Amino acid sequence: MKECTILLVTHNKHKVEEIRAMLQEYSQSVVYKVLSLDVIPEKVEIVEDGTTFEENALAKNVSLMRWMFSQKNNVIEDIFSNEEGWLLADDSGLEVDALQGAPGIYSARFAAGELGTGMENSPDEANNAKLLRELDGIPIPSRQARFRCVMALTPVSNLADLSDLIEQTEFFSGSCEGHIALEGHGKKGFGYDPLFIPDGYTQSFAELGESVKNSISHRFKALKNLANHLNQKYR
Repeated sequence: MKECTILLVTHNKHKVEEIRAMLQEYSQSVVYKVLSLDVIPEKVEIVEDGTTFEENALAKNVSLMRWMFSQKNNVIEDIFSNEEGWLLADDSGLEVDALQGAPGIYSARFAAGELGTGMENSPDEANNAKLLRELDGIPIPSRQARFRCVMALTPVSNLADLSDLIEQTEFFSGSCEGHIALEGHGKKGFGYDPLFIPDGYTQSFAELGESVKNSISHRFKALKNLANHLNQKYR
């Protein structure tokens, strides 16, 4: 079978395991070696300066590739050996229609301004509390929302310089529609999970649990689109 190395632009071990399991489940002809930034001994500054999920996902890949190109040692070959290699970054968040798409790309630091933490992520409890305040008085039918995820896949072996990144990077997206509850329910999730009721369910993501959530989530749908693309490529 074809072997392929994917370097995720993240240190999040949970995300690495989730992506590894999903890719392999839907793989038909490829064995994936999924790595995280933990394989790089140095700290790499990853920049997220975009205004959309797509721009932020691409910016993460650009940041990592820029660092790779700056190294005197051949870090690309050290990580990817002779296998075909890819960089994979994602950006995701919650979009609420009544808030004109907010918190969007600022989902993880929605309450940062109130807490005075600047660009640092704010605690889940603070983000959820701010969201409920922003939606105070808005009835359930007008609290439509969605989780959205965009993944950027960049080939490593075919890149001659940074200008190739935008041209050769491909994007895969997924969304999960639902609405924001009047109060939080459940303790199994994280982030906005206690407040988000997916369409077709009466319980929040935090009540439904990981197995159900992963089968309908925005990241699952984006990953499924990515896996289908790679399966077609390696047929």
